[in-house]
Amino acid sequence: MKKSLKPGIEYTFRFRVSETKTVPALYPESPEFQEMPKVLATGFLVGLLEWTCIQAVNPHLNWPQEQTVGIGIEVDHTAATPPGLEVRVRVKLTEVDGRRLRFEVEAHDGIDRISQGSHERYVIDAVRFAVKVQQKTQSKNL
Repeated sequence: MKKSLKPGIEYTFRFRVSETKTVPALYPESPEFQEMPKVLATGFLVGLLEWTCIQAVNPHLNWPQEQTVGIGIEVDHTAATPPGLEVRVRVKLTEVDGRRLRFEVEAHDGIDRISQGSHERYVIDAVRFAVKVQQKTQSKNL
């Protein structure tokens, strides 16, 4: 981690919602999801919030040796966003506690605020993390 990784870092990311990010696309094998409206899925919204946080801090890490993984999320999803609208996500790093990072997050689709809340990430060593995942995979003979 670089010395520049400290609270106050802000970042904004824009993403145009496509049909591939709607509820039916989240789990195509789910017949229930196939019947639901074609609007931005909460699962994809969470991924978009995470992606924005990753982009905010990557310049302050020794990327790609150091990466971050999500460890907590507390957000709402209060408005539907149809394909074609652009979502603007704003994040702010509010706390750095060792390797734990806490962010304020907010998303707006140009008409409504669609989400706000907080997200936590943890800085990892990518090689060590991959070794642990491999060990876990081998322990269950997957």
